[in-house]
Amino acid sequence: MNKILAREQLTSETVLMDIEAPLIAQKALPGQFIIFRVDEEGERVPLTIAGTDPLRGSVRIIFQMVGKSTIRLGDKQVGETLASFVGPLGRPSELDDYAGKRVAVVGGGLGMAIAYPQAAYLHEIGAEVDVIAGFRTKDLAILEDEMRAVSSHFHLITDDGSSGRKGFVTDVLKDLIEDQIHFDLVLAIGPLPMMRAVARLTEPYGLKTIVSMNTIMVDGTGMCGCCRLTVGGQVKFSCVDGPDFDGHQVDFDESIRRSRAYLEQEAYDREEEMKLHRCRVTGEVRHG
Repeated sequence: MNKILAREQLTSETVLMDIEAPLIAQKALPGQFIIFRVDEEGERVPLTIAGTDPLRGSVRIIFQMVGKSTIRLGDKQVGETLASFVGPLGRPSELDDYAGKRVAVVGGGLGMAIAYPQAAYLHEIGAEVDVIAGFRTKDLAILEDEMRAVSSHFHLITDDGSSGRKGFVTDVLKDLIEDQIHFDLVLAIGPLPMMRAVARLTEPYGLKTIVSMNTIMVDGTGMCGCCRLTVGGQVKFSCVDGPDFDGHQVDFDESIRRSRAYLEQEAYDREEEMKLHRCRVTGEVRHG
């Protein structure tokens, strides 16, 4: 059992939690993930590690309440526990070669929670970090102050222009590239269509581009095969071969099709769980 040490509501549907997990906190590196279960009957859900505090023995996760398990997780409060919290899983991001070099960290939406530890690590080893953060609206922006603190150049853009600039992360990245700024690495983290767009933008310029493929997972050890994807014409498993891959080699169209396989079930889960969540908030206990 892992205790919730801290909880913060970042937006209406986005929650930050610090979970007691001292062994994971000592070993986890940027890019790795955990798998949690809310209770003994719960499904196994992967979440990328958003930060660690080895002295406190805590691991930070940031998630959106978008399905049954994450809504139930979001309902939990400080002092309550999770049935299991396993990690660190996956291969760490390979960033040490970029000390003293210029790197663009491009994040979309909740992807910023994954991008933050990578940007922070790059900043710590002396890289010049351009953070490009994209959200649907300014109200949904998360970790803005934290990202500013670890970036040499910070760019915030929103779909509706409420941040002061309207557009997409690729618009900012394209402008920087066309201004003759050379990036030794582009890290793209966020929704699959966004990462695909970044990879398609950088490929003609020959810019190395790494994407974080947070696919459907079950066991996190490569045994179930749920997280398979095609990279450079070969089958890979995100949980053990990734989650970082060469963005120019990933078959994004296939990955997007696979990610939509359970949309109908997910929509039903969300509708039913949100009804129950609202009942909990108002103090009523009823289903439906």
